[in-house]
Amino acid sequence: GALRSTRHPSRDGQVRAGPGGPGGPGRMSGPRARHGLLSAIWPAWSGRNFTLVFAARACMSTGRALAGVLTPIYLALEGFSAFELSGYILVVALFSALASSVVGLWSDRVGRRAFMVVVPLLTAAAGATFAFTASVPVLFVMGALGSFGRGAGAGAGAVGPYQPAESALVTEIVGDHDRNSAFGRLSFASSLGATVGGLAALLVRSGHLHGAAATGAFRPAFLVTAAASLAAGLVALGLDEPRAAPSPPVRGRAGDGGVRLSRGLVLPRRSRWLLYRLWATNTVNGMAVGMFGPFVAYWFFRRFGAGAGEIGALFAVINAVTMASTLSAAGLARRWGLVRTLSTVRAAQAVLLVPMALSPSFALAGAIYLVRMVVQRVGLPLRQSYAVGLADPAERASVAALSNLPSQLTMAGSPLLTGYLLDEADLALPFELAGAVQLVNAIMFWGFFHNHPPAEEAAGRALEAAPGAEAPGAEAPGAEAPVVGQALESGAG
Repeated sequence: GALRSTRHPSRDGQVRAGPGGPGGPGRMSGPRARHGLLSAIWPAWSGRNFTLVFAARACMSTGRALAGVLTPIYLALEGFSAFELSGYILVVALFSALASSVVGLWSDRVGRRAFMVVVPLLTAAAGATFAFTASVPVLFVMGALGSFGRGAGAGAGAVGPYQPAESALVTEIVGDHDRNSAFGRLSFASSLGATVGGLAALLVRSGHLHGAAATGAFRPAFLVTAAASLAAGLVALGLDEPRAAPSPPVRGRAGDGGVRLSRGLVLPRRSRWLLYRLWATNTVNGMAVGMFGPFVAYWFFRRFGAGAGEIGALFAVINAVTMASTLSAAGLARRWGLVRTLSTVRAAQAVLLVPMALSPSFALAGAIYLVRMVVQRVGLPLRQSYAVGLADPAERASVAALSNLPSQLTMAGSPLLTGYLLDEADLALPFELAGAVQLVNAIMFWGFFHNHPPAEEAAGRALEAAPGAEAPGAEAPGAEAPVVGQALESGAG
């Protein structure tokens, strides 16, 4: 006869259908299957605050991705040479570096939410300005204040100068063992928003327009960037920021290493070792990223004659495809180790720049760039998670901001070399040089950090090395070891 339905208790005490139950062996059907899928996408640890951060990140990424496509092409149509465009990038990058450092240092003391509201509003003001004027001085000033249009290729990941505050807030509202997964979901939000932003570039009429005609053609898309950034600031108003625990006083015994910038403003002391290493690696990586990131849209425009709509559509496809890779980041880090994953990802990014730069067609270059961005999106949330995870809890926003300061500075300066080479030498040479520099960065990162795993990874290694750890079920109920093992499994989504 037919097999009877059997039911077995699971480890969490709930009853699941067994092999003879509905749906066959190991399957759940109906509402249970839907609930399982929903839990995988949006796990139990994600509360109201994280949902608001996720929504704000998606909105901000929409605006920044669109601005990254529009701005270099718009300025080129207004008569900017590649070197003049690099001047705009320099001004915006320097102000962004200053703003990011201020946000990081002060948000550890006055809170995160204010910066997550004000910075998007400045970006919205810059978008509205670009929509209605072509005055170069006005564009430079508003572009700097709003960190507007510097671009980063396909555009997802960065949200501007408030990112140190956002990273610190996320680290405070989720547990250590869910941190990689949380940052992976934020990168997913960036890809989602950037996909919408890329498609919005189709609002720009095709054709090589100039002057008032170019301003009119780009106006609807610039207004979309303003609206998306405004929405990000309004969403952040709803954040309920957790009350920070009082941090230990920085003044202490001689030689404690604190560096006072001004009254009440001190460089990180307990995370100094981490900060110095991140400064070294980020300086080199920032040089490489600055040589190609801000110029990807411009390079497609110059190399293949592609318009804003075509480039935006390519970036939208890339961001749609790379969404899954951001969610797989936590699983790869658990399997390979976080530092090994990051080093491998950076090396692969470096190598892929060369065939992209030498591609004979827009389609082939776009396909190689897609593969490169899939790889890059794996590393992005892990890099953010690693830096704040190793930092002292009272210094996380400061470390997040100051660790990126050297990369912000080299990202500001290296575009000048790219602008010169694009005008005077070869369109492929800057990207080839950037690939070589980024490969050096991958080697440096492994050398500095392979002996410094994050706390949850170190705990997993200690558990595996413990005598008898290989014998499943040896632990007594309620013992601490199973908790560590369960925590290591969290973040898989």
